[in-house]
Amino acid sequence: MLFTELKAKAAHLLRGESAEQQAHNFLVNKGLKPVCRNFSCKQGELDLIMTDQQTLVIVEVRFRKTDKYGSAAESVTRTKQARIIAATHIYLSTHKTKGAIRFDVVALSGNGDINWIQNAF
Repeated sequence: MLFTELKAKAAHLLRGESAEQQAHNFLVNKGLKPVCRNFSCKQGELDLIMTDQQTLVIVEVRFRKTDKYGSAAESVTRTKQARIIAATHIYLSTHKTKGAIRFDVVALSGNGDINWIQNAF
């Protein structure tokens, strides 16, 4: 007898997916074009990869329900930046690009604010 059970996703994963979708929609409305979502490799994950005219934009999406322990933007530490850069090297090794590359952060807070930081690092 075959028995399959659908596991419910954890609440924090659902919030993360929702934040990524919100950031994606926000950036598309600002004129960026989607290339890839959730590129994953041994070095880490790239949340959103988009283009802004000729520039390839690597977007880190961060969500914080509250700023009690620091803002969403502040949670992108040097260590996190290094992982994003390393994952970008892997992405670029298989996906060639001609233009410049930019690293952005889209920080979302529980009150609905969206902070788009271009050239964040």
